[in-house]
Amino acid sequence: MAPHAESNGSSEKIATATHEPGLSESKAKVQMPKFPGPPKFDDPYKEREYLKGRLAAAFRIFGKYGFDEGVAGHITLRDPVDPSLFWVNPFGVAFGLMKASDLILVDHDGQVVDGGPVRLLNAAAFMIHGAIHRARPDVMAAAHSHSIYGRAFCSLGRKIDTITQDSCAFHDDHALYESFDGIVLVEKEGNDIAACLGNKKAALLQNHGLLTVGKTVEEAVFWFCSLEKCCQAQLMADAAAGGRGGETVKIHDEDAKYTYKTVGTPMAGWFSAKPMFDVIHKETNGDYLS
Repeated sequence: MAPHAESNGSSEKIATATHEPGLSESKAKVQMPKFPGPPKFDDPYKEREYLKGRLAAAFRIFGKYGFDEGVAGHITLRDPVDPSLFWVNPFGVAFGLMKASDLILVDHDGQVVDGGPVRLLNAAAFMIHGAIHRARPDVMAAAHSHSIYGRAFCSLGRKIDTITQDSCAFHDDHALYESFDGIVLVEKEGNDIAACLGNKKAALLQNHGLLTVGKTVEEAVFWFCSLEKCCQAQLMADAAAGGRGGETVKIHDEDAKYTYKTVGTPMAGWFSAKPMFDVIHKETNGDYLS
């Protein structure tokens, strides 16, 4: 069994309700089955090893989906043993070959204090992710890469519209960072990005790319993959609508907020990512865990 198939012993019941008036309570709600949740650990060192495996799998997913280009991109994980530290990919190691033993541990000064044989740190990864982890104690993981549709959409200087069910997960829950000063190599810009993100799950970095965060590695990864596809869908829909002299149909605010409660929660993000992690485990035979 894949390591991520474990349950924390508790479960979450998700109910979906109809908008139709006059229905009885039993008919108005469809009770969905109870869902598993992330595993719980009494030992932070065991949790560290498990989460490093999840982070390595996350890089394999990014590599599989084509979110790697050269040496750009990074995903970070707050260390459960010492939350002031975070794990990140070593600079120049291919996403598609990443293993748990390759990951490096970084302190608040940007010094590599532990990890694999390649101990090169991407300075931009530290500046952006370090600021986010300091500003957001609730964030366990953050993901950023130069995905093709994300960076194309980020050239428009606007947020995504709520035009699909999937985009409802980002309704009133993503920010636009309206600045580009080159590669993020100074602390101030990292802090500015973190401040712009605020308490939201995602940010569009103008002329740059997508950034997502989560309470779990899985959540951060799923929001990135989903936001990338939302950008792709909107680019296509806007082009099609514009070609006909019209515009896309937007989902009403009330309906978007209602849908968000099902598709936009941290639990929804974690559970939605599970199939991707299952596939990576099967395809690699768990190679990423070594």
